[in-house]
Amino acid sequence: MTAPASGRVAGIVLAGGRSARMGESKPLLQVEGTTFLERAVRVLAEGGCDPIVAVVPPGETGQKLLPLASRAGARGIPNPDPGAEQIDSLRRGLHALGPGVRGAAVLPVDHPRVRPATVSALLAAFEESDAPIVRPVHGERPGHPVLFARRVWDELDAPDLESGARDVVHRHHGEIHEVPVDDPGIVIDVNTREEYEREMETG
Repeated sequence: MTAPASGRVAGIVLAGGRSARMGESKPLLQVEGTTFLERAVRVLAEGGCDPIVAVVPPGETGQKLLPLASRAGARGIPNPDPGAEQIDSLRRGLHALGPGVRGAAVLPVDHPRVRPATVSALLAAFEESDAPIVRPVHGERPGHPVLFARRVWDELDAPDLESGARDVVHRHHGEIHEVPVDDPGIVIDVNTREEYEREMETG
C-alpha cells in the first residue's frame, strides 16, 4: 500500500461490529438529531477528510446503514464478519482507499461527541509534522480519531498484530504527534445502554 507523498487525507468510520454490549446497533443510535453513523461521517467531512468510507456490518443492519452512509457523504463498505476484531474493519476501510490518499483519520462510530474542529486540527498537524501517527489529547488522555500516514498502512495490514492497531501505535510511540484539543468528546466512548443514556442526559 505505498503511495506518493502528496495526496488527500481520507476518513474511515468503523461501524462494522456487532454492538453486543449495547444490545442494539450503535451506528443507528440517535445523537443531536441524527444517527451515530451520519454524525461520524459529517464530523470527518467537515474536518476536511476526503474521501470517507464507512465500514458497516452485513445483513439487515448493514442494509439500513448503507443509505445513511451515502446520504452523509461516505462510501459504505460491508464487513462480512461482524464478530471479527476492529482491526479487520480498519483494514477493509484502508483497502477501499485509492492511491491518491496519503493518510486516513480513523473514527470509531461509538465516539459520538467528537468535534469537526478536532479533525481539522489533526489534519493541520499532519501537514506540518508529516508524523506517521497523529492523535488528539484532551488533558493527558489520548483519544479518537487517530490519523495514520499511508507509510504505516502495511503495518496495520500485518497478520500478526496481537492487539490490533494498538500494536502499531505502540511501535511508533516515540514518533506520534499528539495534538492538544479542547474536546472532551475524543475520550467519550459509548459501549452500553447505560453509557448511552447517561451521555444523552449530560450532553
